[in-house]
Amino acid sequence: MTLLVTASEPACPAPLGGPDSAAAGSRLTLERRPFSSIDRATWDRLAALTPWATPFSSWAFHRAWWDAYGPNAHDETTVLIDPRAGAAADPVAILPLMHRHEVEESDAAQHTTLRHGRDAALTAVPPTATAIFFGASYHADYATILAAPADLPAVADALVGDLHRRSSAADPDWDALDLRRLRCGDPVADALAGAFRAVEMDAGWTLNLEREDVCPVAALPAGGTMDDYLGSLGKKERHEIRRKVRRAEAAGEVILTESRAPLDDLGTFIDLHQAKWGADGLFPPTPGGNQSRVLFRRLFELFGADGPLRLSFLTVGDRRVAAGVHFETADRVLYYNAGVDPDARDLSPGVVMVERFTRRAIERGQTAMDFLRGDEPYKYEWGAVDEPIQRLLVRREVR
Repeated sequence: MTLLVTASEPACPAPLGGPDSAAAGSRLTLERRPFSSIDRATWDRLAALTPWATPFSSWAFHRAWWDAYGPNAHDETTVLIDPRAGAAADPVAILPLMHRHEVEESDAAQHTTLRHGRDAALTAVPPTATAIFFGASYHADYATILAAPADLPAVADALVGDLHRRSSAADPDWDALDLRRLRCGDPVADALAGAFRAVEMDAGWTLNLEREDVCPVAALPAGGTMDDYLGSLGKKERHEIRRKVRRAEAAGEVILTESRAPLDDLGTFIDLHQAKWGADGLFPPTPGGNQSRVLFRRLFELFGADGPLRLSFLTVGDRRVAAGVHFETADRVLYYNAGVDPDARDLSPGVVMVERFTRRAIERGQTAMDFLRGDEPYKYEWGAVDEPIQRLLVRREVR
């Protein structure tokens, strides 16, 4: 597989190991291992220990992302090991990392740039900078380090120690650590910021911790009904939702159905998505669109029938008018992507589909409808409140 990188791309760092890779004062040893060398059970065991992990942190999501977009990034997956537990010990933590330039020559064609919300005023990094990101940053709405909370200070110290060692080399191999999608409240951000602040001045680094974007989330009534939820909205919003749902119901039976064969039905979802978004969507007939198709197919293959990833279709009468791809957890729906039939606009398929998703979530006892990243106005019509996500940026002084 050919790596699509610029000619100035530095050689990938050699695998680390041994006592020199342990940060001073840290009880953990840091090693970089290829993503493919970490088995699914080990990865997901650590994800289960991570209170702030979401389906975006799962092995399946990262495997699918590397399968689709690996040619435009370099693997820098990092594990932390407790040397006291012996050479065969399982990792204590996993840092799902990659490195690449902030902007690659192929990004315009492949749609692999980091997407921001509207009017994002983020600290600029030169496009030629070699930056370390969370893996799958382009398509994951949340990211974190996989570790038990008690281990985070040692994990942060080990990462800082490794970056300090690398920046002191004759030919440093990184210019910026650019970690996105950290949820506010996730202790990873505080642990990393504290560890970097301790060395920032002496190392000649600059640390920024800033709001990157928002994920609007609507609270659903625990033990309540759809009417209870609608009653919590503004009068205008409640009236418009009910009016549009009644209009759709007058045209035929309205049903939201989970696909039992999402791989077979994925083409229909893509057709609906393309009908709505065309060249501005995920799946145009371009290299980037082809990569998106690989990503979605691999996601459904790897999560499997019992996983959190679901594909649902909204039908009015016998007509499919909308489709949504979402994740489900015990307490929330994560509304990942959708497509609607523009010829059915008189039925308000987008509004009706969200209403049915929300109704189903309440019936299942879920307490949040997470609209994920972006401040599109429709999300706030459902009473969603912004939950910010953060960016932790460390820039090395380049001499």
